[in-house]
Amino acid sequence: MITLTRLNGQPFVINAEKIRYVEKTPDTLICCDDGERLMVKEDLAEVLKRAIEYARLIRKPITD
Repeated sequence: MITLTRLNGQPFVINAEKIRYVEKTPDTLICCDDGERLMVKEDLAEVLKRAIEYARLIRKPITD
């Protein structure tokens, strides 16, 4: 899960696994695999960075 900000300033959490693609239109538009579309304040690079950090965290091997 990653935290993002709606255009009205309200933070929300989205499951990064459900993001299908992100585009700049000029606002950042997130399209989910269920067809939902969300506009956020963060730029495309920031959304990408957060999604990659999330993926690395959940795929990190468990070590002793």
